[in-house]
Amino acid sequence: MSNAVSAIYEKLHTHYGNLHWWPAQTPYEIMVGAVLTQNTAWRNVEKVIANFEGRLTPQFVQALDTDTLIDIIRPAGFFNQKAAYLKALTAWFARYGYDIPTVRCKPLAQLRPELLAIKGIGKETADCILLYALGLPTFVVDAYTVRLCTRYTLDAGTGYDAVKAFFEAALPRDEALFNNYHAAIVYLCKDFCRKRNPLCASCPLGASCEKAHLFG
Repeated sequence: MSNAVSAIYEKLHTHYGNLHWWPAQTPYEIMVGAVLTQNTAWRNVEKVIANFEGRLTPQFVQALDTDTLIDIIRPAGFFNQKAAYLKALTAWFARYGYDIPTVRCKPLAQLRPELLAIKGIGKETADCILLYALGLPTFVVDAYTVRLCTRYTLDAGTGYDAVKAFFEAALPRDEALFNNYHAAIVYLCKDFCRKRNPLCASCPLGASCEKAHLFG
């Protein structure tokens, strides 16, 4: 690992340990959560998961009429669009017989374009599905990742593809490492490195932050 990226991860891992993220009962639930969390808070996704009443399977979603699916996912917002996205994603999964091992037999270079071709699946959502649901080594970039790079002056470039390439070049291509690193960044930015009023004094990255003096 590059020195800066490695040093940050080591501090985060010391503080958080192995986070075993993403929280879900099944890989399909992770897929659904990756779509539902677009433009909404995670607590709203949890409300939707509860609305499924233990029936969140691809077979159940495929069989639902769209109006019923909309009612179930309403707490996540943008429910008309997201219902269409979930239907499209589930139809893609059906091509693999709803079988995760069958999907994982395909190369990442094939699966990522397939996901990106699905309506409503952008780069972040696709990478979340690939990493967290399918266990494939692709680094997820989100607003938290960009915040980390900005405040710790990591020369990651700009734009999703540049930041993703920066981390993947700096790290061993390892699914567990990618998983835990991204999860730790999310926790860090929620717990300490907040968009407003960050808690710099107690941040596990401490003095390594180039911007801490701005918030002191």
